[in-house]
Amino acid sequence: MDPLILSLDQGTTSTRAVAFALSPDGALTPVATRQLELTQHYPEPGWVEHDSAEIRDAALQTCREVVDAAGGVTRFAAMGITNQRETAVIWDAATGAPLHRAIVWQDRRTAETTRNLAADGHEPAVQGATGLILDPYFSASKFAWLLDAVPDGRARAARGEVRLGTVDAWLIDRLSGGRSHVTDATNAARTSLMDLRTLAWREDLAGLFDVPLAALPEIRPCAGPLAETAREIFGRPLPITGAAGDQQAALVGHGALAPGDAKITYGTGAFLVANVGTTPVASGARLLATLGYVVDSARAWALEGSIFSAGSAIQWLRDGLGVINESRQSEALARGLQDNGGVYLVPGFTGLGAPWWAPDARGAVIGLTRDSGPAHFVRAALESLAYQTRDLLDALARDGAPPLRVLKVDGGVTANAWAMQFVADICGVTVERPAYQEMTALGAARLAAFGAGLIDTLAARETAAPACWRPQMDPAERERLLGGWRAAVRAAMIATA
Repeated sequence: MDPLILSLDQGTTSTRAVAFALSPDGALTPVATRQLELTQHYPEPGWVEHDSAEIRDAALQTCREVVDAAGGVTRFAAMGITNQRETAVIWDAATGAPLHRAIVWQDRRTAETTRNLAADGHEPAVQGATGLILDPYFSASKFAWLLDAVPDGRARAARGEVRLGTVDAWLIDRLSGGRSHVTDATNAARTSLMDLRTLAWREDLAGLFDVPLAALPEIRPCAGPLAETAREIFGRPLPITGAAGDQQAALVGHGALAPGDAKITYGTGAFLVANVGTTPVASGARLLATLGYVVDSARAWALEGSIFSAGSAIQWLRDGLGVINESRQSEALARGLQDNGGVYLVPGFTGLGAPWWAPDARGAVIGLTRDSGPAHFVRAALESLAYQTRDLLDALARDGAPPLRVLKVDGGVTANAWAMQFVADICGVTVERPAYQEMTALGAARLAAFGAGLIDTLAARETAAPACWRPQMDPAERERLLGGWRAAVRAAMIATA
């Protein structure tokens, strides 16, 4: 029988485990999946937290269920992990007990800290070293907040009694029984503490954010021996040989391995990652220079644009406003309108990401009339995905990237064919969705297989034809709609200034 790879995909709203069968030609085929929703905690406006223990328990449960469903641990050759990035976790080094809820990447509580650092002139140095701007999105200011929130936290961390890390480090720590405190380079690249060129923690940045280096995990490549699960987890140790942040894992899953390849994942947020090759590219258009992946001696860098609210805007329509009962109803409602009626939604629920970087922005609906109804809210939310994507592609073009011929997409929102056609129309580019859409889990599995020496290339082995949407909109109509969007963003920014 073909060997199996266990892939753990820990995301913002759920934890998923997938067993992939690895065929002799290197293709990965899913054979078992389990998923659990993750509770969201909002203790104050702009604050978003997760229970680290719930993340750990869900990871163990889904992985064990998948291993059992796929025939037992003896069938598995390796394990890969992918995770929500930038989310900050703090735990006791001796007991493994969480010391505070995790602070989620969407959280805005440290906006004043990063704003003050920028006002003091530190952003050019931080961006030059890490590729990142100063924003509460990234982990360093969250780590500092957690150390202040835990009694004697910073002193304990300096003594090695407290561990800090992103979710990958937390999961590897717990899966290994506390024996391995490691992180992969793509997650480390999102902390504001790692040098993007040397792939090492920087003492000056740790000092700037007041985060003791002793608390941080060891940085490792995305593929290779990272850790081994404790025997009691599955009944025998299983090597963990792949790890990457979710967006980088999706890049690998799509096989976007050549300079100029790009993908966007439409999940809770939406994240455009464009492969720029073997040399970091500094952005002048407020994108992020980041790492694509590191395997053996091969490194790929990327430019990234982050949209903070994508699928979460649809969730707001369902759970907040109650205008739909299920997310899938949004497509029929949007199709039922001739046009958007001049209604635009700027989904600044947790601030605005690239290229605006406005952490204090709030959501706004612009252009309402007496004729506006629930369907207009739904259509405006779906349209906002396309407008924000176009903003990112325009920024990518300003940074000198060649125009995209194909935009590879994945994530739950891509099941909405109307929304994907609108993305193609507004962006003027062919949108391509793979037949199997769990690109983050697939990418983690491919990295694990490579790290275990089971395959000799990360190149994708796509067996089924992708779904495609090609631009059909008249260019004048596209510009009219984009003009309305840009006016709506300006109005929203003024309203929240």
